[in-house]
Amino acid sequence: MNITVDVISDVICPWCYIGKKRLENAIAVLEGSHQIRVRWLPFQLNSGMPKEGVSRKEYRIKKFGSWERSLELEANVFAVGEAEGIHFAFDRIERTPNTLDAHRLIWLADRQGCQDAVMEALFVAYFTEGRDIGNQQILIDVVSEAGLDRPRAEAMLNSDQGKDAITEAEGLSRRHRVDGVPFFIINSEITLSGAQQPDTFIDAFRMAVVSRQEIEPSCTTPRGVS
Repeated sequence: MNITVDVISDVICPWCYIGKKRLENAIAVLEGSHQIRVRWLPFQLNSGMPKEGVSRKEYRIKKFGSWERSLELEANVFAVGEAEGIHFAFDRIERTPNTLDAHRLIWLADRQGCQDAVMEALFVAYFTEGRDIGNQQILIDVVSEAGLDRPRAEAMLNSDQGKDAITEAEGLSRRHRVDGVPFFIINSEITLSGAQQPDTFIDAFRMAVVSRQEIEPSCTTPRGVS
């Protein structure tokens, strides 16, 4: 059976990266049983961020009250990430970027069949390599290395293409009252908030299958009809 998973996320959210790994682990358990399609939808944690981004240290102090508090929170995320095979390098990140262009390229990647690879590349670039994914040249380098057509990516960033998709995703987030990410929508009906454990995803997938079977019962041929 086909299962769709819409993931509302931002590429500068470490819990979204953790959620991606846990979702992948859940999908691996069910490999061969169901066809699961994952689609990544945009959510801007900082929609008013200047285009050039801001100093990450200043941003974190403003958000959490002190640099010490920020470091405490990072230590917790780092430990969780290590357990999922993610090696967060927060000390290498100098700027918190505006993610509008990154989301536009993620939208384009969906149409080119390489969205998951682009998402992974952006997470790795930002969280483990400390690259400024708000810088258009760096951004294009990252996504093209992940399989996105470079001329098309450059052309899109020089246009308004992809912005409508962000507006549509904002509407979806409002309908589901999303106030934090990651947020998962399974078969347009079952929702999960946060970086859930794989077992939680698996349970949700099974619920989605049962729900679909109840809506679409198996067809049978009446007696005497051929």
